[in-house]
Amino acid sequence: MQKPLVHEKTPLKVVMVAIVAALGGFLFGFDSAVINGAVDAVQQQFGLGSVLLGFTVSCALLGAMIGAWLSGPLADRQGRVRAMLVASVLFTLSAVGSGLAFGVTDLIIWRFIGGIGVGMASVLAPAYIAEVSPAHSRGRLGSLQQLAIVLGIFVALLTDAFLAAVAGGAGEPMWFGLEAWRWMFLAETVPAVLYGLLALQVPESPRYLVAKDELVGAAKVLRDVVGLNGKQAVQDKIQAIRETIHSEERQGLKDLMGGKGWLLPIVWIGIFLSVFQQFVGINVIFYYSTSLWRSVGFNESDSFSITVITSVTNIVVTVVAIMLVDKVGRKPLLVAGSIGMLLSLGVMALCFSQAIGTGEDVTLPQPWGVVALIAANLFVVSFGATWGPVVWVLLGEMFPNRIRAVALSVAAAAQWLANFAITTTFPFLADIDLTLAYGLYAFFALLSLVFVWKFVPETKGKELEAM
Repeated sequence: MQKPLVHEKTPLKVVMVAIVAALGGFLFGFDSAVINGAVDAVQQQFGLGSVLLGFTVSCALLGAMIGAWLSGPLADRQGRVRAMLVASVLFTLSAVGSGLAFGVTDLIIWRFIGGIGVGMASVLAPAYIAEVSPAHSRGRLGSLQQLAIVLGIFVALLTDAFLAAVAGGAGEPMWFGLEAWRWMFLAETVPAVLYGLLALQVPESPRYLVAKDELVGAAKVLRDVVGLNGKQAVQDKIQAIRETIHSEERQGLKDLMGGKGWLLPIVWIGIFLSVFQQFVGINVIFYYSTSLWRSVGFNESDSFSITVITSVTNIVVTVVAIMLVDKVGRKPLLVAGSIGMLLSLGVMALCFSQAIGTGEDVTLPQPWGVVALIAANLFVVSFGATWGPVVWVLLGEMFPNRIRAVALSVAAAAQWLANFAITTTFPFLADIDLTLAYGLYAFFALLSLVFVWKFVPETKGKELEAM
């Protein structure tokens, strides 16, 4: 019997360059979460109302949408590595500018700039990893993006907690007279600069090099990094890449169009995968979990502990996903995840229907509070082991070579727009009824199940040139 592809050896060099690319995902997670510890202090410092405070938090998501949209064309013109360097510069500028902001206007501007970097990283990392990875390990290596994201979220939460504890509060002064919340933002300069320095050390994508007719460089990457053995194997691979790339044309939105001006079906699949990943409400757990648990009877200390435990849970299940994605396949994991999210979100909606009181006085009687807590963590497990990493893997590999970068940009932009929509509407929905909010997310989980079952192709073990 033929030896399964998933048991083939993955070259160490390809693992290392995938880790470097995934550092963009770490910054993605860090930048998204670091605002959590600074929110109250920023509100007090600049005297912000709830609407302006909410926009200060969510404006980075609008920047991410733009960054995702622009990164594909930039990566095709200048290369994946140069685009990573641009993202590194944007992260660094945002960290320094946000930390030294003298008013809410420039804080919003710097947060928006950082969001552009986040959006770029959300496209560049999965595209680059998919293009340098062997087919048999592409799922595991692509999942490093999601692992890096959740690690970035976790490190940001720990950094915020540490700085607030040292200063005696996020609004208290620390080194050089700067408040702790400013150092929370400034701390991002360390991974941002490191990302740029390491990006200078990784090779360009072989598919980009072939598209630019730099065949010698492409052959070297295929041998030294991807691990192809033999001159003929390298030449065959280059020929396969050339057959799927129109090197004389720049990718653009017109390349995503099928008949009658409609987007190609595969592009719609990517867009809907991105939208469903956000519409199930996962970021409500990470953006609002502390205030959510406080609102239903847990004290501040317990709420923060629950948030950290949830973040750790997300890391653990992402590791599980990395172990399973090339063995089980992409589609079965998504189906299982949709079922798990549907059930856990349904239980959460049921729990909150038992809430007593209104507004800030709402509480959950026992045992409903504990059941809601368990259901929330089962939701994180269901998402983190499936939809979290698998969608990024699929977006990096499911599109044909000739449209990959620009199609991924469109799908990622849709994801950030969906994220913005969910993030900004949750407080409004929560004011009406938390049962309504989680019931709506459960409905989207049901739709995601039907969508995956009917439309999402399996890409396990396929070469990118066969997509």
